Amino acid sequence: MAVNGRKIREQVLALLSRKDYRPLNKIDIARKLGLTASERVALRKILRELERAGEIARIRKNRFVLPAEADLVAGKLSIHQAGYGFLIPETPGEPDIFIAAENIGTAMHGDRVVARISRDEPYGRIKGRREGRVIRILERAHDTIVGTLQRSRNFYYIVPDDPRFVHDIYVRPERDQRLGTSASVGDKVVVRMEPWESRHVNPEGEIIEVLGPASAPGIDMLSIIRKYHLPAEFPKDVLDQAERISENIDARQLEEREDLRNEFIVTIDPDDARDFDDAIQVEKTGSGWRLGVHIADVATYVRPGSALDREARQRGNSVYLPDRVIPMLPERLSNGVCSLNPGVDRLTHSVFIHFDKHGVVKSARFAHSVIRSAHRLTYKQAYAILTSPPRDRLGERLHLAWELAALLRRKRFEHGALDLDFPEVKVLVDKQGHPIRLERIENDESHQLIEEFMLAANEAVARELKKHAIPTVYRVHENPDPEKLAEYREFVLSFNYKAGDLTHRAELQRLLASIHGKPEEQALKVALLKSLKRARYAPQPLGHYGLAKANYLHFTSPIRRYADLVVHRALGKGGAPRRRGDAARHPYGADMGEIASIAEHISTTERTAADAEIDAAQLKKLEFFQRQLDQRNPQIFRASIVDVRNYGLMVELPDALITGLIHVSSLTDDFYLFEPARRQLIGRRSRKRFSVGDEVSVFVARIDAFKRQVDFAIAPASEARRKPRPRERTLQHGSSRALNL
Repeated sequence: MAVNGRKIREQVLALLSRKDYRPLNKIDIARKLGLTASERVALRKILRELERAGEIARIRKNRFVLPAEADLVAGKLSIHQAGYGFLIPETPGEPDIFIAAENIGTAMHGDRVVARISRDEPYGRIKGRREGRVIRILERAHDTIVGTLQRSRNFYYIVPDDPRFVHDIYVRPERDQRLGTSASVGDKVVVRMEPWESRHVNPEGEIIEVLGPASAPGIDMLSIIRKYHLPAEFPKDVLDQAERISENIDARQLEEREDLRNEFIVTIDPDDARDFDDAIQVEKTGSGWRLGVHIADVATYVRPGSALDREARQRGNSVYLPDRVIPMLPERLSNGVCSLNPGVDRLTHSVFIHFDKHGVVKSARFAHSVIRSAHRLTYKQAYAILTSPPRDRLGERLHLAWELAALLRRKRFEHGALDLDFPEVKVLVDKQGHPIRLERIENDESHQLIEEFMLAANEAVARELKKHAIPTVYRVHENPDPEKLAEYREFVLSFNYKAGDLTHRAELQRLLASIHGKPEEQALKVALLKSLKRARYAPQPLGHYGLAKANYLHFTSPIRRYADLVVHRALGKGGAPRRRGDAARHPYGADMGEIASIAEHISTTERTAADAEIDAAQLKKLEFFQRQLDQRNPQIFRASIVDVRNYGLMVELPDALITGLIHVSSLTDDFYLFEPARRQLIGRRSRKRFSVGDEVSVFVARIDAFKRQVDFAIAPASEARRKPRPRERTLQHGSSRALNL
């Protein structure tokens, strides 16, 4: 049957490719090919597989065509909160297709769909962008929705948490008896969707899990976990395997390893980090510097195909929520056996890079090693040492390390790297999960030091694996579409900045330098990121646009990223293939097909994790501001005006990294008129002006938790004087992960 099936597949594709082919249904195709009864059974399965793979498409009356012949494109649908979406084609390099809200049908975010390209107005090309209409759903991303149970006079319904899903879902609570607990109005629940055929009719579903009252502690984060389908617990066989791994290193494990336990090696991580997977050492040499980057040797403990490996691959990465970490590996490994804790022996994979006095790489060497970290520093501690004269050996080594890191950073930007670092705001919560403080995390010298050394190690490993043609997972960031950069340029010009041709890297760097430190910097950088392609994993070294590197991958965080674990296995012992002829295969047997599959999967899990982390942080920020309202003694925040509209002022709070609206109706001291040319609101009587870049003092006026929106009001002058000065704000020095390089 396998040979016969392959033959039928080839016959179908050949038939649909003929110039004289007219769309046929499966019965007509079987008749045209002259298939027997048993072959017709196989044909139905083959047609389903070809359609699911996007190689053929089904149109009206269940007739089949090749997608290109009917202006059809298969891909994944990404829906924006405003209701419209983009189809990301499965064919590499093909531009995204805009899908208006009314053309999405019953498709949901993440679904694999087929869209027909529109050529007629109003759905034709606009500014060079293709538009389309979803005509078929190939595969649902998920069949469950998280939401809040509500009740009208006649029926129960669920209001979805995801604002991209605009329809309420009808449910029948009498089915809840099988759950062992009944849902009450106001509970967060998980609903399994029933088949949904028409956008004009609300979908129906069945409650399959009751999470608890929406306001109860921890339910919001549990809702995030269910919404993004994150794993809550490790399977028993995974935990059992982790428990069997010894904390102690035996003599056999030390064989052929480079012993670095007497070297002065340190780790620098965030205050609350518990998994330390990278350590550094820097020494001055006669001709320049010697950098040692030592990474936890997770590959020694997590063998390909094991229960640990299967679970790590499925998870793809760790996820960091305000009140918990969902780790890629069980805590016994992530916080214990693999973590480079101070004063204990740990197995590592080391990269030694020699730089000349100008910061140019002269050589790189790779080795399995064993280290004993001398110090565990937080970013705050490292920053304090770097901003004070060195007082001891640790201070001297850290200052020496910064000399090299500063040189590498300067050279990186000279070679075209883009400064896309963002500050970050961390939400600190109490034991019940309630937000108690927001801490702004700056990308200071302590973080820049680690960042430069990790970039150097990642690039060195990428060059080594590429040189030996060993299949692995690369980190790629492809060149942006010129059309999107042109649209971004128009946006920049509206802020009265000068901008030339942004397809020239130097001009983009000049623009980023000109907006540095300005109130609208955050808004303009976020818009730029949306204009660039998203960094992803791929089996080919396609280059990294943001970093301006031809060869790049992830090697330095194998405890929390599966990509790095794959790279460690590829690097093998010393980096070179073990024998002639090994170049075509991964040292652990993975071929290019498997590498490509892994790359696609972990790119998806990474995007899911990032979305969940942003969503969770936003929820906690809104709760933080709601608590301000509930206390009826709202805190005064400094804010920058980032945009002016006819209906009010868009402001950003730099100490919370959240944007909101000051509605024009709340400006009660005068009647304000909008001047679009200068983007100002001007008081008719007082001539007082509000412009982009102005700083104002604000307090929270209203929270819309469902729409995730905050409205602010301008504080009276007497209240504004009470706001804390910048030096009094709580700051935490740590990492910035906005671009997620």
